[in-house]
Amino acid sequence: MKKIILGGIAAILAIACIEKPEEKPMYTLFVGTYTDGDSEGIYTYTFDTNTGELSNEKLAAKLANPSYLAISNDKKNLYAVQETADFDSLGGGITAFSLNENALELQNSMGTQGAHPCHVSLSGDGHLAVANYTGGNVALFSLNTDGSLADDPQIIDHKPLDTVKTSHAHMAQFNGNELMVTDLGLDAVKRYKKNAEGFVPAEQHSLSFKDGTGPRHFTFGNNGKMLYVINELNSTISVFEKDSDSNYEEIQEVSTLDADFDGESFCADLNLSPDGNFLYGSNRGENTIVIFAVNATSGELELVGRESVHGDWPRNFTIDPSGEFLLVANKKTSNIAVFQRNKETGTLTFLNETSHPNPVCLVFLH
Repeated sequence: MKKIILGGIAAILAIACIEKPEEKPMYTLFVGTYTDGDSEGIYTYTFDTNTGELSNEKLAAKLANPSYLAISNDKKNLYAVQETADFDSLGGGITAFSLNENALELQNSMGTQGAHPCHVSLSGDGHLAVANYTGGNVALFSLNTDGSLADDPQIIDHKPLDTVKTSHAHMAQFNGNELMVTDLGLDAVKRYKKNAEGFVPAEQHSLSFKDGTGPRHFTFGNNGKMLYVINELNSTISVFEKDSDSNYEEIQEVSTLDADFDGESFCADLNLSPDGNFLYGSNRGENTIVIFAVNATSGELELVGRESVHGDWPRNFTIDPSGEFLLVANKKTSNIAVFQRNKETGTLTFLNETSHPNPVCLVFLH
């Protein structure tokens, strides 16, 4: 009996000494929306990387059509476009918030001097860029020391660049001392460099695409050597490589659609995995996330497969800070779909979905 008791005690102690699984972190997810339905502005959720579940929905700020969001590197400020044509007499607006323990506190709002601003980005050294889709221009703001918007933005106007096509600036993103802008209407990516006067055309001022391509969003790979551009109108991704003169040359174009797909579809967003090994793109119409492996040597893409988004009209999507999950904003079905991401193969496994009115942008605070 004594041996049995001692054995039982030993077993209990052994179980007690087994390390508990490490608790993974919780992150705050900001959701930008269109407010022509049931949404009122910007929302937050808590994302649990132990389970892949969203919870604790809160309205963070009432704002008209905050369709694209950006958070500063120091996590002290959040910026949201107001994708309208009537913020003021010139078009839409941009709003700056301070971040205080995940809560948004309004700082100020400014007109972007163009209708329907649809993208905002930060330089990391005191500048902010807004792409005005219908306005066909880019507004470049300086930021005050508290992160609020300064007066008198520089305006880069694409409308005079082509008398046949109509400019639609869709994304403006800083890259070191450069600014690159996709213009869906002009079928081009424009490059600008910073000097004492502001941003001026770079030596390679334009990357041209075939008529009807519609470049929409882009991302950089391999420390800026590779440029990946997703094209809205012909459902392709264009791959560019930077040469020794810092010019980007196209080396590959791949379709984002299944060969058997028959119908209309329009690309929206693309994201590289944190390790740079996989590239993902969203198809509105086919309603999929397409998955490509990135060749470590050439940077070219090889198709891995595609996954249904479990909804309709996937806009922006994001990979969580752990790299283990991918979340998709499905605008027309008003839901956010969560997928487990296999880091080795790049494939996605659907986990769950959360109903949310008109989601279009997902940004993690981490």
